[in-house]
Amino acid sequence: MAKFNKKKDGDLPAVSTASLPDIVFMLLFFFMTVTTMKDSSIMVENTLPNASETKKLEKKDRVLYIYVGKPTREYQKVFGSEPKIQLNDKFANVSEVGDYILQERAKKPQELQNVLTTALKVDKQANMGLISDIKQELRKVNALKVNYTTYEGDPFMNLQ
Repeated sequence: MAKFNKKKDGDLPAVSTASLPDIVFMLLFFFMTVTTMKDSSIMVENTLPNASETKKLEKKDRVLYIYVGKPTREYQKVFGSEPKIQLNDKFANVSEVGDYILQERAKKPQELQNVLTTALKVDKQANMGLISDIKQELRKVNALKVNYTTYEGDPFMNLQ
């Protein structure tokens, strides 16, 4: 009869590191695909108004953003405290809005160019005259689909 020998050392076998590079690359590719970069930083104070009838935009790739509000403290020394228009990462005049829309429209694929929405993120303390001027510029370049970005809530809270 054969004798069986018991292992006297309680040692565990060494961990195989052969699959370690595969795991590292899978994690790397995962984070590369799910990470998104911020398009622009907000240079204006942007306290959005409340609205009761809101609808969420479905596809964010079809939206062009225009920010309106007073410059933040770091920019007030240079640009003053009057409401300004921010297009991407720079301040702009009303006359530059149409060119901005045309440039951004040209960057989009052909099938999306006719379905773009212009989202106005306007501070609730901004002048309505400035908003009307922006809308006139949008009409000139045939950007007629306009969205006002708001918070969902009681619209009467805007009066305070």
